[in-house]
Amino acid sequence: MGRGRQKAKATKQARDMKYFSPATDYSALQRELTGPGSRASTRRTEPLEPVEPDYSEYADKYADDLDDDGEESGSRRIG
Repeated sequence: MGRGRQKAKATKQARDMKYFSPATDYSALQRELTGPGSRASTRRTEPLEPVEPDYSEYADKYADDLDDDGEESGSRRIG
């Protein structure tokens, strides 16, 4: 018959965790996230989108393999 007491205790613990709001030290959090010896920067150092590689040298190299429609010339494999 201990299930009622166990459920009441679990409910009390859940309620305590839900409404508990500790004081947050945001400056300490910022120091921890920026790491030692580095400054917090608002600018991103990496580009937002990845840079597309330059395929122009390959276009000239393999241009003979393609006909005018952009499809491979010669025999086609199906299957």
